[in-house]
Amino acid sequence: MRATNPRTILAITIALAVLSYAAYTFLSIPRAVSLPNPPSRFAVNGRTFGITYIAADQNSRATGLMNKKVTNSTTMLFVFPSPGEYSFWMSGVNTTLDIIWLNVSADVGRVVYMVRNVPGCSSPVSCPVYQPYSTANWVLEVKGGFAEAHGVEVGTTITFS
Repeated sequence: MRATNPRTILAITIALAVLSYAAYTFLSIPRAVSLPNPPSRFAVNGRTFGITYIAADQNSRATGLMNKKVTNSTTMLFVFPSPGEYSFWMSGVNTTLDIIWLNVSADVGRVVYMVRNVPGCSSPVSCPVYQPYSTANWVLEVKGGFAEAHGVEVGTTITFS
């Protein structure tokens, strides 16, 4: 009986580890979400605002507001297929943003986490990543200062229509 070469065992182990990691990464990518009636507005504390962009697939979620002109009325809604701790970064964003993580059910959401006045960054290498402490299925990006100006904080209810 012939002994197996230690290099062969090591190569097979590494190959299995790489394949396992690749499968895990592929399966953990949030898939596209079907929104039969996508919201065009949201309301918070008695005021209604338009939704400029909706990101419901992986490509639009990855791109976000990158290289888009963001004004005081620009908003982007990120919709995920299931609750998770989805992280964000601000590469190529021309201004500060408030990032608001929500748990939404039947067009009513509750703010579960937020980061205010997140600065944009020009180099993907130096961009910090913003990770929530709570799971959420929708995320709203608005111009920096929006949350403070409209009384948005953890626990605030936001409705979509």
